[in-house]
Amino acid sequence: MGIIFAAGGKPALAEQKKSFATTGMASYYGYGGRTANGERHNAQAMTAAHRTLPFGTRVRVTNASNGRSIVLRVNDRGPFVRGRIIDVSTAAADSLGFRKRGVAKVEIAVVD
Repeated sequence: MGIIFAAGGKPALAEQKKSFATTGMASYYGYGGRTANGERHNAQAMTAAHRTLPFGTRVRVTNASNGRSIVLRVNDRGPFVRGRIIDVSTAAADSLGFRKRGVAKVEIAVVD
């Protein structure tokens, strides 16, 4: 089965989502406002902000320095800091073991 291309020569969104995986820097955030999909932000939820993945996408985030891994649900847009690939909730940063440092090198991959 080949890749289905959308207008402009890019793989269709469903195909991008299915095969998405990357490595880069993550940070965490917690505030009392609304997320981009309209939910109230919950710092204790296992959620994340990503620039392009559709809301509701589940991603496995693995901390490269300690091997800890969790599955998060994308419900917001971001990060808006150059060089970062994902923002995670405060609880997710605790679970991944990088809240004190503020950032960590991570691998993210879409989970079916």
